Amino acid sequence: MPASLKNFADLKNLGLQLKQKETARQRAEYERLEREKQETIESNIFRSSIGEFTQLKINEKYQPSPLRPQPRPFQHQADERAALRESLSDEFDADSLIETDGDLSYTRQGIGIDVAKKLRKGQWVIQAELDLHGMRRDQARDNLGEFLRKCARNGTRCVRIIHGKGLGSVNKEPVLKHKVRNWLIQKDEVLAYSQATAADGGAGALIVLLKG
Repeated sequence: MPASLKNFADLKNLGLQLKQKETARQRAEYERLEREKQETIESNIFRSSIGEFTQLKINEKYQPSPLRPQPRPFQHQADERAALRESLSDEFDADSLIETDGDLSYTRQGIGIDVAKKLRKGQWVIQAELDLHGMRRDQARDNLGEFLRKCARNGTRCVRIIHGKGLGSVNKEPVLKHKVRNWLIQKDEVLAYSQATAADGGAGALIVLLKG
């Protein structure tokens, strides 16, 4: 008998304590098993209620490719500008094709004289305009050609071309004014033109009628 146990009463108490500990251990183990059993039952109920399932595949985050700017056809644009320069000659003499009058009017063959009269009176609605005032000859020629092409694509009929009065030119001669007149006559889409009314620019502009 251990020295700490003085009598059988102490031994009995020790046995009772050990039995209580074992009982508590068994109860804890029983409760654990019951919990696991209940969790299994609940899990089975959940699975039977939702049926079979397949785990979704998680794709990698989509990274859209950055939008690339549309390629600019530089060579094509250069070729078009060259074609415009070739189609508008500075050597062309418009005087032989124009019935000269005080309003510097022009009508293509087959166009009635009433068309020019309406242009002179400002009876056509101006749908677009191009300001060439202050430009050099080559720049003005290229801009005029591109402007007429754009008008043809858009179906524009009546436009105003501002060429200026030439007051800032050498000897104050309206060089660009005469060049514009010659260039316009060379374009098939130009049906007629007339010097603008005072309200629309007077001697510094032309009102031009284009094919529809």
